[in-house]
Amino acid sequence: MERLTDHDEAVLEAIFDPLQLMSDANRTRSDELHVDPNEEVNEEILKLVKLGIETAEAGGIDEALKIFDEAQKKAPEDAGILNDRAQALRLANRTSEALENLNKALKMTGSRGRVAGKALCQRGLLHRLEGRNDEARKDFEEAANNGSTFARAQLVQLNPYAAMCNAMLREINYKSQ
Repeated sequence: MERLTDHDEAVLEAIFDPLQLMSDANRTRSDELHVDPNEEVNEEILKLVKLGIETAEAGGIDEALKIFDEAQKKAPEDAGILNDRAQALRLANRTSEALENLNKALKMTGSRGRVAGKALCQRGLLHRLEGRNDEARKDFEEAANNGSTFARAQLVQLNPYAAMCNAMLREINYKSQ
């Protein structure tokens, strides 16, 4: 079976975490699986996840969810699949279901590692959308501690002083042009 290339991995990573450091993008999906490192990564699961992401991005949310469900049945220990499934649910504005998936993923990971960082970022974004900035801040802080540069950027946006400084810098840059 065909495996995702490192380039494909980097592109998918950049889509879901656009503010990450490019060196982080060089990690492969197999780095995120919660399986014994001596086990061979199931190529079929990687292919299903890629197909699910592509299907969701093309607007086929219900079909993407079926694909993620199939992948989850084959790799129930892979919290990354739940995270990807939550992303599809977010695209469909199914917030409560997305939160359920993210909470399950975080429980599976113990809120540690790259998959947990992504789940925390997604949950933080959902909290922000619902106006729960304190909860969002907690999730972004935890994700930042897991190494997420996206979470750090979100924390800056949630900081009113940083937002004021950014607004002043934008105004200075605008006037200097």
